Amino acid sequence: MRFLLDDEQRQFARSLDAMLSAAGTPAAVRAWAAGDTGPGRAVWKRLAGAGVFALAVPEEHGGLGPLPVELAVAFVELGRHAVPGPLVETVAAAAFLDRLGDPAAAAARLPGLASGAAVASFCVLSPTAPYALDADTSDRVLVVDGDTVRLAEATGPVQPSADPARRLARPGGGPVLARGPRVTAAAAHAADVAALLTAAQALGVGRTLLDRTVAYVRARTQFGVPVGSFQAVQHRLADTLVALEFARPLVFAAALALAAGDPGSGREAAMAKVAAGEAAYAASRTALHLHGALGYTAELDLSLWIRKARALRTAWGTPAACRARVLDP
Repeated sequence: MRFLLDDEQRQFARSLDAMLSAAGTPAAVRAWAAGDTGPGRAVWKRLAGAGVFALAVPEEHGGLGPLPVELAVAFVELGRHAVPGPLVETVAAAAFLDRLGDPAAAAARLPGLASGAAVASFCVLSPTAPYALDADTSDRVLVVDGDTVRLAEATGPVQPSADPARRLARPGGGPVLARGPRVTAAAAHAADVAALLTAAQALGVGRTLLDRTVAYVRARTQFGVPVGSFQAVQHRLADTLVALEFARPLVFAAALALAAGDPGSGREAAMAKVAAGEAAYAASRTALHLHGALGYTAELDLSLWIRKARALRTAWGTPAACRARVLDP
């Protein structure tokens, strides 16, 4: 089965690519990692103006959606440009509030998320995931603990991460917004949306790693010929491309399943997450190896994508957890 984007979706991807190429995202990533969110917030504002966050919010609350396929298209581009910030978590928060069944909470918070005026962090606490992403810089932090959701604040120091631009902090206490089975159901849906968009983001990260590595091995020479002419290098790059190309239809199949309200959409999202996450991680290893010693330097912009691929591999579902869900009857 082939999943082809229509002309409007392809144009949307091209417009985001052009906008982010001109935005200088590597500098914004480095500033975000150092605690200066100003450049990243400027990129965020431009994304909001392009309607990216509105895609996650229903029309009655100032949005355009929810439109999972278009969101997946956008997040591939966000991954390609390594845009910093709680992008997935903001959309997950919108998905949670939309499904919570609390009209007052939705009316109070969804318009701000749709317009990009509010940056949100969202987390479902577990023993293996006790942190909220960018909680220290977010305007709202929604924390789900069992069947309870509360509005929290970050406490304690920012924790180190494989990706320095992913700033992790433990969420503290805060007022309870809702309790009961509806919280659990809404959180499960939001986690599926987060897994899908993390997969899309990882797919974009993997494509940039591959593209930059191909460009490098074409330019780098050894024994008087381009490194890319060596068969071992070509095989490594071909394996990376195949993995990314196999992950792509899984990402969009999961987006279509979510858009249709398919009961199996959670398994589809898990399948996409493990395939795209592993493909991006493999792309990061390929990029690191084929760049040689240069690949280990933090000054090289490539490192921003290498480190992000490692972090996205386990965000919103480890490979083992995703495989277990896929195999669960």
